[in-house]
Amino acid sequence: MASIHREVQVAAATDGVWDAMRDVGHIHERLVPGFVTDCRMEGDTRVVTFASGMSAREQIISIDDTRRRVAWSAVGAPFTHYNASLQAFAESGGTRLVWIADLLPSELEPKVAAMIEQGLAAMKRTLEG
Repeated sequence: MASIHREVQVAAATDGVWDAMRDVGHIHERLVPGFVTDCRMEGDTRVVTFASGMSAREQIISIDDTRRRVAWSAVGAPFTHYNASLQAFAESGGTRLVWIADLLPSELEPKVAAMIEQGLAAMKRTLEG
């Protein structure tokens, strides 16, 4: 199983960052515009369309206000397993975002890691703007 761990520092107050993160049905507007072009909720599943045209169904597992953590699981191809979390930590001068993903097949790691890095860059641009 591949595990990806990426972090980014954001010069923005953690409360505002968390407010955008926890709004899981509007990430295309509030968190990662440009990286995600459309997002809609179907019950507890988020249907996401990325700028590349790829779509994914992501079951929301947890929105944890105490830990400022969102966890989700991608459902279906190309994954046989995918779970991820994004967590916000208050730090001097802003917020540290930590995105962790575990996935199978492992051969998808380079592609997914690149997408995570693009997503974190979009978050930084949006949240600091």
